[in-house]
Amino acid sequence: MNRKILFISGVVLILLAFTVATMLYKKQELSLPGISSGPGLAVLERSGAPIKGPENARVTIVEFFDPACGTCADFYPLVQQLVDRYPGKVRVMMRYAPLHSGSDQVVTILEAAHRQGKFWEALELLFANQRRWVANHVSQPMRARALMNGLALDHGRLDIDVNLAEIARAIQKDVEDGQALGVQATPEFIVNGRRMPSFGYKQLSLLVKEAVDEAYPE
Repeated sequence: MNRKILFISGVVLILLAFTVATMLYKKQELSLPGISSGPGLAVLERSGAPIKGPENARVTIVEFFDPACGTCADFYPLVQQLVDRYPGKVRVMMRYAPLHSGSDQVVTILEAAHRQGKFWEALELLFANQRRWVANHVSQPMRARALMNGLALDHGRLDIDVNLAEIARAIQKDVEDGQALGVQATPEFIVNGRRMPSFGYKQLSLLVKEAVDEAYPE
């Protein structure tokens, strides 16, 4: 009888230890960078980053991008479709990941245009004309800057702002956060703290749908 009691007690202790270990693992998992709550939010989002969609949307698509990235250009209208598909529920936040040579200078132009409320127009112009300023996967900042002449901007202010310390800090913040999140290629999408299991528009669409269903239960 005593052996039976000892055996049952041992099983209970093992199950209890397993339960505690599982709880600790989940707690640790939730504290990892990229989770859209707690400390993870500090590296996932940046105050002042370009946003399309309502500020109070419960679903946020964070996209780390490089304006010289062809796949980023291809996904741009597709991401817009997702924002339009769920009106008022989804927003997209753009964060810089200048992985191509020379793109670090191009994103300063984008951020300077952002200070004049022209980020999206500037980004669309760069995407539509990538072949004119990207050669052999290398960005040509002067050519990218020349394209901006077609936008209604204060160009004198733009040329001054690209040298501002605030812009450099914003871009550096994005670069460091991208590194902390393990961003190694663009575009990288994170939806309410979750990454796609594999890359593709179908996977992104499903991830957004799941996030909308969770954030706006009927």
